[in-house]
Amino acid sequence: MKIGILAAGITPDVLRSKYPTYAEMFAQQIAAMEPDLSFEIFDVRLDEFPESIDCCDAWLITGSKSDAYGDDPWITRLCEFIREVDAKNKVLVGICFGHQVIARALGGRVAKFDGGWGVGVHHYQVADNVATPLGRKDIAFCAFHQDQVLEKPEKMTSFLSSDFCQHAGLIYKDRILTFQGHPEFSKAYEKELLDLYDGVTLTPAVAAKARQTVAQEGIDNQQLMAWIGTFLKG
Repeated sequence: MKIGILAAGITPDVLRSKYPTYAEMFAQQIAAMEPDLSFEIFDVRLDEFPESIDCCDAWLITGSKSDAYGDDPWITRLCEFIREVDAKNKVLVGICFGHQVIARALGGRVAKFDGGWGVGVHHYQVADNVATPLGRKDIAFCAFHQDQVLEKPEKMTSFLSSDFCQHAGLIYKDRILTFQGHPEFSKAYEKELLDLYDGVTLTPAVAAKARQTVAQEGIDNQQLMAWIGTFLKG
C-alpha cells in the first residue's frame, strides 16, 4: 500500500537540522510500525497536488502554520481534494491543521478559539459511545494550536474532548480519522517549539505553563501512531 502525505506545513527553518519535516515524522514513525507501507509526500502548500486521488491508497494531511479557514488558493484546492476523497470512500487522516481543514471541507466550522493557545501536553477524554483501540478513558499528547473546530461536520463523531477543546478528535466510520493534537511530536520537539515562540506568539506565562506539562506529563504517542497506521491500512 502507498500512503500519500499532503504536507500542509513544515518544521521551522531553525529546527530543520535537528528534526524531520512533519511529513517525514509521519512516514518514519508509521513505517517503523507498518513496514509494508510506502509513502509519497506532496507539498500542497506549494500547490504540489497529486494528479489523482487514486495514485495512493490512503491519505494523511499534516499540521501547518496556515489557517484552515483561510482562502489561499491551495487551501481551497485542498478542500476540494478532501471532498473528492470522501466521495470516493478513500481513507483519510488529518492532524491539527489537517483535522481542521477536513472538518471545514465536510461542513464544519473552524475559527480562532477565544480561550487562546493550546500548547504543551494536553489530556483528552475518550468518548464512551465510540469504539477505539485506545483502551482507556484518558489520553495525553502534545498540542500546538490556537484555531479549533468549533462546529463538527454532521457526519463525523467526536471521540476526544477536553475542557479546552470540545472536538479534539473526529471519526467517520473506518474512513476518516482526525486529531487536533500532534501524536507525531516528541516532548523534546514540543519544548523546542515552545522556546522558539515564547514571547513571540506565546506569552511567557503560557509558554512557562506548557513547559511544566512537558516536563511532568507522559504522552501516549506510540498508541496513537499505531492506530493511525492500522487505520490507514483500512
